[in-house]
Amino acid sequence: MSKQHPDTQCIHGPHKANDPHGALTAPLYQTSTFSFSSAAQGAARFAGEEPGFIYTRLGNPTTQELEQKVAQLESCEAAAATATGMGAVSASVLSFLSQGDHLLASSALYGCTFAFFAHMLPRFGIEVTFVDMSDEQELRTAIKSNTKMLFAETPINPTMTVLDLDLLASIAKQHQLISVIDNTFLTPLLQKPKDHGIDLIVHSATKYLNGHGDVVAGLVCGSQEQINIIKMTVLKDIGATISPHDAWLINRGLKTLAVRLERHCKSAQAVAEFLEQQPLVRRVYYPGLKSHPGNQFIGKQMKAAGGVIAFELAATLQQGETFINRTELCTLAVSLGDAETLIQHPASMTHSPYSAEERAAAGISDGLIRLSVGLEDVNDIINDLKVAFTSIS
Repeated sequence: MSKQHPDTQCIHGPHKANDPHGALTAPLYQTSTFSFSSAAQGAARFAGEEPGFIYTRLGNPTTQELEQKVAQLESCEAAAATATGMGAVSASVLSFLSQGDHLLASSALYGCTFAFFAHMLPRFGIEVTFVDMSDEQELRTAIKSNTKMLFAETPINPTMTVLDLDLLASIAKQHQLISVIDNTFLTPLLQKPKDHGIDLIVHSATKYLNGHGDVVAGLVCGSQEQINIIKMTVLKDIGATISPHDAWLINRGLKTLAVRLERHCKSAQAVAEFLEQQPLVRRVYYPGLKSHPGNQFIGKQMKAAGGVIAFELAATLQQGETFINRTELCTLAVSLGDAETLIQHPASMTHSPYSAEERAAAGISDGLIRLSVGLEDVNDIINDLKVAFTSIS
């Protein structure tokens, strides 16, 4: 069979399940352990001499299907599924860094990623420097003799800053650094970091990959060698592995990823253009807008701008709270990529692990609001925002 389009791969994956009963949907292997035909077979599997499953923390057919499908979508050799998005972040870092190593991280990141890097890694002797990775000179200057890894998001959560993947990969290779990109906001259908030379790609599968707000999970994609290290060290011994049921739900969600993303992107573009015309909005952060610096990467690095918008109100903190509270269709909740439109205040919610000074350095103001545009009719979303603007005008 000829190479399939990614939209098709989301539905069929690398191969169809070989089910003896002819089930259209791959079965859920909801089991903690697997039996052996003999003691010799069990010993051979533990020794790695015979393929097969042993224990679900070490591997499961349902989980394996998800891993193979997402690895294929990301143009990678393999993937490891984790219990949460932070499980994927921590596994990708702890598997390759040791005491005395140095990590370069983007100055703006998801709040818990920032907290893990800023507050936990130094406890284990891993040095972390946060830099503006859109500034090539600042990035190059921050590299040290003990730097081993570069970690970033693009677009960055929540500022929607777009980073140049070709540049990051080039600098990483020049200095023999492992490059890691969190691709949660765009998914492999809108951006493939591997095609630009990135080593490891991380996802919070909670978001668009699942798309239904009923799972927390993560994935990290890379070479077979890298994924083997992740699975047989951090995931095996620390244990942040995904449950088979959650893997099954994400496999189900992936079947509609392409059509969902098309709607998310189209509606987000319309909402961003509406917000840009509002007198009470100081600035809109969305790469789909010509006014956004990241717009230059659409068609080159990104197929589209995604479904997340950030915007800054020209209002007081109290007015911002009133604005969020007055929305009815937009649900006040953290996360993104769900069918529902979600609205939240990063400074007091997802990015609260940052101090006020750290938020300022990362470009996260107290007036910033993040909107994950859902699958509702876009006119209903805009009308809901109009009511909220009226409440503070």
